[in-house]
Amino acid sequence: MPPVIEVRDLHKRYGDKVAVEDVSFTVQEGEVFGILGPNGAGKTTTVECVEGLRRQDRGEIKVLGLDPRHDRAELTRLLGVQLQAGLLPDRLQVAEALELYGSFYPRPADWRELMHGLGLADKAKTRYAKLSGGQKQRLSIALALVGSPRVAILDELTTGLDPQARRDTWELIEGVRARGVTIVLVTHFMEEAERLCDRLALIDAGRVVTVDTPAGLTERARVGQRIQFRPSRPLDDRLLTALPDVSAVTRRGELVIVDGSDNALNAVTTVLARNQIVAERLRVEQASLEDAFVQLTGKRLESGPR
Repeated sequence: MPPVIEVRDLHKRYGDKVAVEDVSFTVQEGEVFGILGPNGAGKTTTVECVEGLRRQDRGEIKVLGLDPRHDRAELTRLLGVQLQAGLLPDRLQVAEALELYGSFYPRPADWRELMHGLGLADKAKTRYAKLSGGQKQRLSIALALVGSPRVAILDELTTGLDPQARRDTWELIEGVRARGVTIVLVTHFMEEAERLCDRLALIDAGRVVTVDTPAGLTERARVGQRIQFRPSRPLDDRLLTALPDVSAVTRRGELVIVDGSDNALNAVTTVLARNQIVAERLRVEQASLEDAFVQLTGKRLESGPR
């Protein structure tokens, strides 16, 4: 099937600063496609061009076969958007906002059902100013979906939410995806990208570094295992550094930290057993998406939303 979204050689500058430089990617129907990168990488500018909120300097964009610049009115009826920073009038009630936004579309979703499904039914008469951060995010998702869009673009979805509200929001997005909505998710939060996204475009300094599945990115980065343990008796680090599967051995207090290939655990435990050393408090960490990002870009993202 043809891509739902196709971006080719997208370029956008602001004065002397190039924000997006020849970005290209495609999004397939029904997938959650992530755009991952640090703050200032060009993520929001990219999706604002896709949404038709900004005009690119050059490059081609197609969303459901439409050009966001020339077919914006038609595309608006098919595209739901949750902006990075969106505000409603303080006195506007939840039910009023959903009913109002639903009236903008020819075939809107049942806003009452949407309100119930997103856990906002008991806040129907609550004014926007009185909502918590998590409730405002739920409302922003509801407003993005009230037009029954085929594609939803969600920009920094869980910024500023506490851990529980963040995970509740992830469950909501998984439910939206189950309805068949194609989702573009902009984030700089690794755990969010790993949990929700089928594929990811890594963007850094306005360029696409690579596009792959989270598992594929981790595998391509060739990052192996990290093993932590406390030896039951004194351990000469040279026993471990001599192993072909071990790339580094460091100490943190009593803990020994070993980095190596996917076979490092087997190699390390074999040497320890041979020297009658027990690995106490053993912990093994597999390669993560964050490891892959650092390997591919040389940069580290924040550990959570801003």
